[in-house]
Amino acid sequence: MPADADIRERLEAKAFELGFDQFGITEAATSEQIVAGFRKFVELKRYASMEWMAERIHQREHPQNLWPEAKSVIMLAVNYGPKDDPRLLLDKKDRANISVYARGKDYHDLVKKRLKAFARWIVPEFNCDLKVFVDTAPVPEKPLAAAAGLGWQGKHTNMVSPEFGSWVFLGAIYTDMELPADNPHRDQCGSCSACIAACPTDAFPQPYELDAARCISYLTIEHKGPIPEEFRKPMGNRIYGCDDCLAACPWNKFAQASSEAAFHARVELNAPELGDLVGLDDKSFREVFSGSPIKRIGRDRFVRNVLYAIGNSANKAYLPQVRTLLADDAEEVVDAAQWALEELS
Repeated sequence: MPADADIRERLEAKAFELGFDQFGITEAATSEQIVAGFRKFVELKRYASMEWMAERIHQREHPQNLWPEAKSVIMLAVNYGPKDDPRLLLDKKDRANISVYARGKDYHDLVKKRLKAFARWIVPEFNCDLKVFVDTAPVPEKPLAAAAGLGWQGKHTNMVSPEFGSWVFLGAIYTDMELPADNPHRDQCGSCSACIAACPTDAFPQPYELDAARCISYLTIEHKGPIPEEFRKPMGNRIYGCDDCLAACPWNKFAQASSEAAFHARVELNAPELGDLVGLDDKSFREVFSGSPIKRIGRDRFVRNVLYAIGNSANKAYLPQVRTLLADDAEEVVDAAQWALEELS
C-alpha cells in the first residue's frame, strides 16, 4: 500500500482531472456542536414541510449512522459561479429571476457522473469500498466540507469557499479507507452580516441558523399549495429559488465564472419574460424544462410562482393571461391568479 501522502496526492490529482475544483479529506465524524445544531433545527421544526429532515436526522448526524463502515470522507466541490450578480434582475419586473444553480443543466446529474467515475477509479486502485452522494441523502455535506478544508459554513448556513465564494456544488464519498485528514477551514465571516441583511423574508433567526418556512428557496421549490400571503410581495420576481444571501457575500470578490458549460444559463432561462412562462401547460412545461432541476416541482407549482411575480410586476398587460388561469384545474394556480388579479386591478 502506498504511503498516506502518496495516496492523497493521487486522489487529489484524479479529482482535478475529472473536473472537480476543490478536494479535501476528513474523518467520518461530526462534532457535538454540529449535532446540537441539527437537533435544534428539528426541535424548532424549522424544516417546515420537509419531514424527511426530521425522520432521517439520526443518519445525518454522523456518517457512520448512515454507513457503519465509513472511516473517511472525501469532499469535493464544483464551481458554478455566475457571470453577473443575479440580483441585477430583481429590478426587471417583467422578467423571471431563476436561481443561478437552476439556469443550466441539473447539477445532480453532472456531479453524480463525476463522483461515479471517481469511484470506479478508486475501488480497484486502492481495494476499498465506498459510497457516493450528491445532495440526495442524509449526509451533512456542508459541515464535512468545512472539516475537509474546502471552506466554512457561513452565517447564511451555506458554504463559503475562499476561492469561489458562495457558488459551489458539493459531492461526498464515504469510504472504508483510513485516509489522512486535512485541517478544517476556520470561519472567516468575522463581524460581517451582509447575507442576513440581504434576506427579503428575514429567514435567519440568528447567524448560522435558517428557518426554512420563511426562505424563498423553500417556498418556491418545496412548499406545496398557496404560499402564505406575507411572503408574496417580498418574493418580487423570484420564481424559482433565491440567491440574495449568497450574492451578498463579500467573499464573492474572489469568485470566478464557472468554466463548466453545463452550468451556463440556457438562453430561455436567462431572464425569461413572465408572459412566456405563465401560459405553460403540463406538456410544454416538461418540454421546456427537460434536463433542468426546475422540472421536479411540476407545472402547477411553477405557474403559481410566475403568477406571484406577475402580481408584483404592476403590468396590467398580463391581465388577460391571469384571468384565463382563474379557471385552471390546480387550486394553487387559481389562488395565485386571484391574488395577481387583485394586485394588478
